[in-house]
Amino acid sequence: MKNFVIIGNSAAGISAAEAIRQKDKKSKITIISEEDYHSYCRCLISYFLAGEIPEEKLVFRPEDFYKENNLNLILNKKVVKVEPKKNIIKFEDKTSLGYDMLLIATGASSKFPPDLKGLKKKGVFGLRTIRDAKEILNLVPSSSSSCILGGGLVSLKAAYGLLKRGQELKIIVKSKFVLSQMLDEKGAGLFMKKFQEAGVEIMTARDIVEILGNGDLKAVRLDSGKVIACSILVVGKGVNPNTDLIKDTQLNLDKGILVDQYMKSSIPNIFAAGDVAQTFDLVYKNSVVNALWPNAIEQGRISGLNMIGENLKYDGSMTMNSIGFFDLPAISMGITRPKNPELEELVLFDEKRNICKKFVLDKNHLVGMIAIGDISNCGVFLRLIKEGTDITSIKNELVSETFSYAKVLDLVKHKDEVFIL
Repeated sequence: MKNFVIIGNSAAGISAAEAIRQKDKKSKITIISEEDYHSYCRCLISYFLAGEIPEEKLVFRPEDFYKENNLNLILNKKVVKVEPKKNIIKFEDKTSLGYDMLLIATGASSKFPPDLKGLKKKGVFGLRTIRDAKEILNLVPSSSSSCILGGGLVSLKAAYGLLKRGQELKIIVKSKFVLSQMLDEKGAGLFMKKFQEAGVEIMTARDIVEILGNGDLKAVRLDSGKVIACSILVVGKGVNPNTDLIKDTQLNLDKGILVDQYMKSSIPNIFAAGDVAQTFDLVYKNSVVNALWPNAIEQGRISGLNMIGENLKYDGSMTMNSIGFFDLPAISMGITRPKNPELEELVLFDEKRNICKKFVLDKNHLVGMIAIGDISNCGVFLRLIKEGTDITSIKNELVSETFSYAKVLDLVKHKDEVFIL
């Protein structure tokens, strides 16, 4: 019997534990989390913040899941150091735990601008955990105005949630438009208009340089000198993989923990999965961190099976996001704002109907797309990108509103499988 230790109690960690236990009923599996909650779905936190779902609907696996699968769960305990030469991990409270096989699935944390003055004031938050959402909600009854720093997906989710809670809102965005990592300027404009129509002020090409207040947040100062009063500030400037616990070790580290196609790190009995792992990107053909829930599930599953001796390959991942605000849905994947002039763009844009479709092609191979308003067939487009299909024969039909799966049936590798997204 082996001693498996999994650091992380979210998508990747749980998926790995399930995969191990399906094949190995007897070995010891320990799951460790620095949070004091059982496993929950992080991608639903903004819906909880908005009051659209109760806390119990966040549950990813019920409390009895751990007992039924004979999993040793350790909550509210932070791992601060991995010592590969000794096969032990060390906790913040100075205790330690040994392992035979280790999975690091520590996820990522909200990124805060290091040079922003006043970050430690009460009322400044990320939006990554249940605790973040609950602390924000605790301030809502005594707050009338909130600010959001950043225009990414987390920022807009936070803005939407606080708007639903009756807050007067301002979004401060350093770039020219919101969702710049997901959409192009035209597509993002459809969402900016929706938020503005709902009463949200969006301030583009601006940044916060100081957070004001004596202990409690009272206002923020912009780079223009303007001061905006608020009592809640949500910072949505991306995430940082939680890699501190492996610093000064032999594990290869870039932005995340570098793993091979088997999800194995540079040390044979240590694997990494989820938002902390740096894997192969199918579109850009390089090693990146694609911090997405479905990626974490699949990476965790493959890690777990390979930790018990399987030899499964992880093909890689790609940037992909889906959102929906004010009944306007959007999906993007792969390259959406190409910098290479050799890449071709096909665009359908209908502002009146809130419809945008954009396809990015590299020598008649689909490498990215955006769909807003009408998101039908996105599963088909995902498949065409992943399979690297030559779409010369259907290229001119991509932006047609009558496009359907039937038109690509002869191009896909496995015709009996239909991707629905």
